Amino acid sequence: MTKKKSILSTDPYKGVRDFYPEEMYIEQYLFDTMRDVVEHFGYEEYSTSLLEPTELYDAKTSQEIVNEQTYTFVDRGQRRVTLRPEMTPSVARLVAAKQRELSFPLRWYTIANVFRYERPQKGRLREHWQLNCDLFGIASIEADVEVIFLAYELMRAFGARDSEFEIRINQRSVIPETLSLLAREHGLTLPKEKQAELLRLMDKRDKFKPRVYAEEMRTLLGEKLSNVVLTHYTPATIRKLITETKAGNELVTLLEILERRGITNIIHDPYLVRGFDYYTGMIFEVFDTSKENNRSLFGGGRYDNLLELFNKDPIPTVGFGMGDVTLRDFLDTHNLLPEYSSATDLYIAVMNPSVFDFSAQLAQRLRRHDLTIAVDYSGKKIGDQVKTATKKNVPFLLVVGDDEQDTGIYKLKHLPTKKEYIVPESQIAEVLFQTLE
Repeated sequence: MTKKKSILSTDPYKGVRDFYPEEMYIEQYLFDTMRDVVEHFGYEEYSTSLLEPTELYDAKTSQEIVNEQTYTFVDRGQRRVTLRPEMTPSVARLVAAKQRELSFPLRWYTIANVFRYERPQKGRLREHWQLNCDLFGIASIEADVEVIFLAYELMRAFGARDSEFEIRINQRSVIPETLSLLAREHGLTLPKEKQAELLRLMDKRDKFKPRVYAEEMRTLLGEKLSNVVLTHYTPATIRKLITETKAGNELVTLLEILERRGITNIIHDPYLVRGFDYYTGMIFEVFDTSKENNRSLFGGGRYDNLLELFNKDPIPTVGFGMGDVTLRDFLDTHNLLPEYSSATDLYIAVMNPSVFDFSAQLAQRLRRHDLTIAVDYSGKKIGDQVKTATKKNVPFLLVVGDDEQDTGIYKLKHLPTKKEYIVPESQIAEVLFQTLE
């Protein structure tokens, strides 16, 4: 009896995407816009392998991400290897490797795919592409300002209005400092050994139901202190306490500078934590203000000590990562996605195989005018070839047969308007450029 052959599924791996040309058109639009904006700010592109030694993430990345969300395996050399879940440790490794050879400040960016094993849902997949921008070597507040301004300009370049997004800013050390002041006002003390765990809990605040969040807080801090935090840690209270701390004053100054420079859709969010343990100062997130997609889009912050992992001198650094999935959701929500446009300028429909060579040579001569040309060698009827060109959204069609080969005169058709031009070969490129401009 013949064993039945199993049929492979055509579905991609769960949580990842295939990009057909129409989807790739949008993806390339995202990448091109990102590159254009960041390179105008003086950022240079770099790249790394998607494989990294697991210990790169053990020390400084959130343990939740390392233990629960990474694709980690042991290779044939018995080394622990991880598909990168983020880019910051990788770029820190690059800078540490050539720290003495590089000229600071560095403005670096990459558009890389990253991987996390988590439940796929709206805005979250197991693989996505991410723009990462990092500014190394400037300790002053001006670096924080530039990076946030860069994030703002990216949103504007995609067509977003200020009312459609807001930038929420906090300072990581402000949180335990203001919490300690708040506890002291009520005759209590915030234990230092609980601060890191408290930050991680606050970072998950929106993922819990209020009752569950309160229970987790009580388990961590006890009844009295948790009641103080849950009741009195509010934006109004924090605004009063924030100027009593050095980091708080720096945060206020940052907000004032950004507003002076024209960014008015910024707010101080005292609950903003961000999950990575390597942040040392300012942190920010960009949020969609639409009710249909009211969520965080991307964010970043300051991390000055990450190079210590490699036993190198610390370098002040600010950076952020902007993912393509949440960005596409934002653009879709606000009707900002571009319409698909074919990359092909001209489709040559060939009437019979006897003019294949002539059609190929004609196409090659036209390509030297910096035109994109596709030749149909399928042997289908001309009507079917015209349907193919139309379905592919190619703007121009040229039919080549024996008459065109003999006379050198062609009927050039603009498919969207159905307008026809009778032209010699010498005028084809001119008509296309005039119409396509």
